[in-house]
Amino acid sequence: MGRCRDDADLVRVLGGPELAANARRCSGHVPGGLPGRYPGSVSKPKKSQVMKPSTAALKLDVYLPATPPEFQEGVVSREELDELQRNPPQWLADLRRDGPHPRNVVAARLRVSNSGLARGGITEPLTTAQIAALVADPPEWLTRERATHAEVQREQRRLRELRETTD
Repeated sequence: MGRCRDDADLVRVLGGPELAANARRCSGHVPGGLPGRYPGSVSKPKKSQVMKPSTAALKLDVYLPATPPEFQEGVVSREELDELQRNPPQWLADLRRDGPHPRNVVAARLRVSNSGLARGGITEPLTTAQIAALVADPPEWLTRERATHAEVQREQRRLRELRETTD
């Protein structure tokens, strides 16, 4: 026999003493257990998942080049990321408060889309002070992009409500 069969097949096909002999030859067969299965856990201990610094910076909403070198050069585990979110170190708190901020944060604070930033000529990260200056004295492109963004959001909300009422 070239392969291990389950106990019912072995009893039916071989019967009697041949069953025990075949079960011993079958690698992985454990008497009293399932054929082909190990009696205990043989899986390796779970390793913590890790991510690149760029992914961690994205999840933390910080601009990667502004983070400390040890953050940029290493890998970040899920547990470390959770700890950074629960208890941010001083450098993280400062970055979140003062910037420079990544594109998605700048867009959210200006209430425009990422594309609207590009159309407005904003390609570099901005600090909180720069964002505040734009908000205090909005240029024409910012006013236009805010209106466009608000209209798009209204339309998305209308379509979502329409789908919910038809379901």
